[in-house]
Amino acid sequence: MTALHKYQRLEASGLWRPTPDAQRTEVVVSIGDATLVISDMRDQPLAHWSIPAVERANPGRRPAIYHPDGDPGETLEFSENEREMVAAIEKLRTAVDRRRPHPGRLRLVTFLVSMAAVVTLLLFWLPGAMRAHAVSVVPDVKRAEIGQALLDIMQRITGPACNDTNGVAALAQLAARLPASEGPGRIMVVRGGVDEATHLPGGTILINRALVEDHEEPDVAAGYIVVERLRAARRDPLDTLLAHNGFWASFQLLTTGALDPDILQSYAQRLLTGANQPLPDDVVLDGFRAWSVRSTPYAFAVDISGETTLGLIEADPFANGTPEPVLNDANWVRLQGICGG
Repeated sequence: MTALHKYQRLEASGLWRPTPDAQRTEVVVSIGDATLVISDMRDQPLAHWSIPAVERANPGRRPAIYHPDGDPGETLEFSENEREMVAAIEKLRTAVDRRRPHPGRLRLVTFLVSMAAVVTLLLFWLPGAMRAHAVSVVPDVKRAEIGQALLDIMQRITGPACNDTNGVAALAQLAARLPASEGPGRIMVVRGGVDEATHLPGGTILINRALVEDHEEPDVAAGYIVVERLRAARRDPLDTLLAHNGFWASFQLLTTGALDPDILQSYAQRLLTGANQPLPDDVVLDGFRAWSVRSTPYAFAVDISGETTLGLIEADPFANGTPEPVLNDANWVRLQGICGG
């Protein structure tokens, strides 16, 4: 202990009592090799106390009284005049205490580290894990119910879906031509509210009437439908809904099998006002190839100049050939009148 060297020549007088019933004896106290040496006035050693085992009986009070650890009956008292010796003993005791293991502190640190790990787990792993589990176990029927509930909310803004009889029949032909991965999937044309196209849990796609009324060929509407099919395949629409509303939405769906109206309202608002993230060109082109739809009409509808969609124009999978028509002319005309003109 390096602090010992500073005090090894230090001596002080004190009153020593070996037992509670003994008389106090005046002694000389010096600091030895990690010990307090207690000697009588003839310099004969009476006791050696190990400094690591020295305890103070009255911390912060005067006169300072010490005893060996575990034996409070043997005491050593220093008068007010021996402040230097008391300061030295206190400094050595502090140095020893710093080097001792502190099980309580270790337990506290271990507990805090464990709690931090648990909190980190709850904040970063559990929400994603719970959402993924919810997405994997919710059946198609429940997805369709959630999609219909969203549609009911959105129709307060979009108005009811266009339903001219001839147009609805043509729209069914279009849905059959561009099926979802699991069945035809429902396509609906709305008068407003939706910015071009969006998709719902359960396979429903909503398209703005402008996609069928403002273009000369059905390939444009077909292109938007294909892109929504790709978005739904790339990320489950239910996963997007739950991620938008956070941990509570996943927890509620798993525990109750339903979602609060406020959760649905928030996501419906996002679908009506949020901009869709563009998909990579290679993903889009693969989709157009799979559904046998030309990409050029869609590319010019997205950007009339073609500058930002040049990749879709130059790599059109049917640039040199004509795929199966999306709709024949008669059905295309009927579809254009689905909203009643």
